Amino acid sequence: MAKKIISPGGSLNGVVELPGDKSISHRYAILAALAEGRSTLANYSTAADCASTLECLRRLGVEIKSQGERELSITGAGLSGLKSPRRALDAGNSGSTMRMLAGVLAGQTFTSTITGDSSLRRRPMRRVIEPLREMGAEIKSRDGDLAPLEIRGGKLRAIDYALPVPSAQVKSAILLAGLYADGVTTVREPVRTRDHTELALREFGATVETAKREIRVEGRPKLGARQLAVPGDLSAAIFLMGAALLLPGSALTLHNVGMNPTRAKVLDFLISMGAAVHVASVQSQNGELLGDINVGHAALEGGTVSGEQVAEMIDELPMIAALGPFTEKGIEIRDAQELRVKESDRIAALADGLRRMGAQVEEFPDGLRVEGKSAGKLRGVKVDPKGDHRIAMALAVAALGAEGETAIQDAGCVGVSFPEFFTTLERLRGRAVKGSRG
Repeated sequence: MAKKIISPGGSLNGVVELPGDKSISHRYAILAALAEGRSTLANYSTAADCASTLECLRRLGVEIKSQGERELSITGAGLSGLKSPRRALDAGNSGSTMRMLAGVLAGQTFTSTITGDSSLRRRPMRRVIEPLREMGAEIKSRDGDLAPLEIRGGKLRAIDYALPVPSAQVKSAILLAGLYADGVTTVREPVRTRDHTELALREFGATVETAKREIRVEGRPKLGARQLAVPGDLSAAIFLMGAALLLPGSALTLHNVGMNPTRAKVLDFLISMGAAVHVASVQSQNGELLGDINVGHAALEGGTVSGEQVAEMIDELPMIAALGPFTEKGIEIRDAQELRVKESDRIAALADGLRRMGAQVEEFPDGLRVEGKSAGKLRGVKVDPKGDHRIAMALAVAALGAEGETAIQDAGCVGVSFPEFFTTLERLRGRAVKGSRG
């Protein structure tokens, strides 16, 4: 398996145009497939997860063509135009693909199976199975909770559903299934999660109402094709920002990054730690906010992430934890049990990787505490990200502040969300990428 060698030091300087936001790309592609007419999506994500969504849609009979670098045209089949796939749909490593397409498949007139790689087949699916069954779909799963999912769709009924666990993916599955139900489907959230699905549904012509933590969608809309551009991915940007914060002399600008208020709380947290982060040129595009982020080296105090912050920063928490050894007071993350059922057990993976590098880490059932500078400097070692893209990138950034070179095993896993990460990181440092096999 490929590994990357990270040498410490240097600085990050330059301007970066990030690949499209992974979360938004999934949703735009799915809704374009259900719309009538040909949609164009610019700056579509280069992530392997988003490619999995496209491949599943192709197997459902949707025509998708590349229009050039990061641009697609999708000829929608309409709500009732998807075709029964000849073989199982493969979501790869993408929980977003599996959970959101489950909502769409629940409303079809055919039976389909959706599966994924070994990591995805270990992730919990009961949270999406139960509401879809309540809406009228018949779903079979392995051990009652795991993929593959065999979904026999049919006529669905609208429901009023309270999410037991905050999850934008489950919320989205129910709202997408609600497109096939008569009446109004309502989802109630315990805490607010990212609202890309609600915004995208409106863009494509669905009637969506939101009030506090309630979202309602009217069934059987006529969705129309759209020409949309995907903002840069903030969850990818955070790793480059982390690197710039650690390295003296850095001056980095991230251009046209998504600034959705349900995603941008991580910037507020970084600023509260003392980060030199400034946002400029904020504008609205297709219902989403985007802007430029300027970031440079800064002394960081540290802090605690807990409660509602966790749902708002769930994808950014690995990077936040990796900053811990470089802060004055350390980083503590609590109420984050959800991290245990991501692509890896992210709490355990972070604790293991950072400890190997010399950090002092206390692990809790719902999070971890990473001690600050007083615990000593990190050292370059061989680390295993457990096949998890966000762990690999977080440990790579921590390695920039270590003494000696760090070898990131199975570094190719970053392709799940940010294939260009290592080359972008080294380009901004003015260095060549060092890698090997083994």
